[in-house]
Amino acid sequence: MKNTFTFILASLLALSLLTGCAATSVALGKKDLEVQTKTSTSVFVDPVSRDKRSVYLDVRSGVMEFDRNAFSRVIKDQFAASDKGYRIVDDPDQAHFQMLVYVLNLEEANLSAAHSALQEGYVGGGEVVAGGAVGAVIGANRGHTWGGAALGAVAASGMSMVANALVKDVTFMLVCDISIRERVADGVYVRRDTQLGAQVSDGGSSQSRVSEVTDRKDYRTRVVTTANKANLELPEAQDAMFQKTAYAMAGFF
Repeated sequence: MKNTFTFILASLLALSLLTGCAATSVALGKKDLEVQTKTSTSVFVDPVSRDKRSVYLDVRSGVMEFDRNAFSRVIKDQFAASDKGYRIVDDPDQAHFQMLVYVLNLEEANLSAAHSALQEGYVGGGEVVAGGAVGAVIGANRGHTWGGAALGAVAASGMSMVANALVKDVTFMLVCDISIRERVADGVYVRRDTQLGAQVSDGGSSQSRVSEVTDRKDYRTRVVTTANKANLELPEAQDAMFQKTAYAMAGFF
């Protein structure tokens, strides 16, 4: 009986140690904010003369938590800071480039979800030892060392549960679909085909194809930015995520 109890006690201590180590590992390994930006497809717009380096920016989103005005300002600042001479203008008809941005997600996620979004494209342990030692001292005073160690293990396990509740590995994800439309040379026309689908009833749907001739060619890509840190909150992550994403967008030009 005593051997069985000792085995159970050892198992509790081991489990407590593992959970405590996990919380401590997250707290130490994720103490600094890490922001990464990746693009689903590389975009290379054609080089143009300085007088044509004008870009009309249109940012849209249906995400309530997304601050569209703040994001637009960050993008404009990135273009202004660039030495390539591209500038943001207000008239889409006069701009040589149009950059249309739609933000699909700004939410807490995980790295697997971020990877899937990118692939989809455009469309302690110290508290356990201490707890066991304190319990052993208490038990020794009572004449039952193993009973005191059990008390220590229970205390340590409780501390580990609290640690895991207080330390959380958090990742936020920002997903942007981007269409860059470039005006083509005089005499060149582009045919654009668009497939439209609609659910007309519970029993079926309709498909429509729209063909048009335009003077702009279209580049499409998706930018996914992630921010990761222990106990991260969105206000802390947002500015860095906006900066990284805007830097990637300005880099298309």
